[in-house]
Amino acid sequence: MKKNVVILTGAGMSAESGLKTFRDADGLWEGHDVMEVASPQGFSKNPQLVLDFYNQRRRQLLQVSPNKAHKALVTLEEKYNVNIITQNVDDLHERAGSTNVVHLHGELLKVRSTGGGDPIPWRKDLVLGDRCERGYQLRPHIVWFGEDVPLMGKAMELTSNADFLIIIGTSMKVYPAASLIDFVPSGTPIYFIDPKPSIENRSTQNLKVIPENATKGVPIAVADLIDKAP
Repeated sequence: MKKNVVILTGAGMSAESGLKTFRDADGLWEGHDVMEVASPQGFSKNPQLVLDFYNQRRRQLLQVSPNKAHKALVTLEEKYNVNIITQNVDDLHERAGSTNVVHLHGELLKVRSTGGGDPIPWRKDLVLGDRCERGYQLRPHIVWFGEDVPLMGKAMELTSNADFLIIIGTSMKVYPAASLIDFVPSGTPIYFIDPKPSIENRSTQNLKVIPENATKGVPIAVADLIDKAP
């Protein structure tokens, strides 16, 4: 029986594809205060700004491609049951070929009705006046600050059954995603891949830190796991 590999990815996973990380050091996101473009209050105050912001992100996403790190993770599926839990809203894992991806923070290439309901695939600009069948304005299918994370329960369940955990390109400071590391069974080997790794209050036992960018570090972890596969 194949063992379970759970992979938690953050902005550093997609940075080398040309997608900018979530927030700059000064707390701005592409020049905007995050609460202006990533909160229900921001959308209520200035929906045009928010829609324009995500339209730019969507256009950028459609111009980039998966990098070596995305592609390396796909090879693990030959030997393991692989589930990726990503904080990223891009579709680069899927485009690379990964088959089991949980998007904690939503998906840029989907929208949903402000009146509720299932997300809708969307690849063009979203503008004021784009409405669902019931007449509600459509909004980006993004989990904004202050909103519930609907897939957190599924992520916790997957993590609690992990035989190996790989963490890639995330500061492990954004909650609730950062709490997932606490759900892995005791003694589970953990790979942490980040050029500036920081896992606070963690024992070094069973923790392998790879202080590299994703395209360098992920192939190292993947090769190590493939060597361990029965």
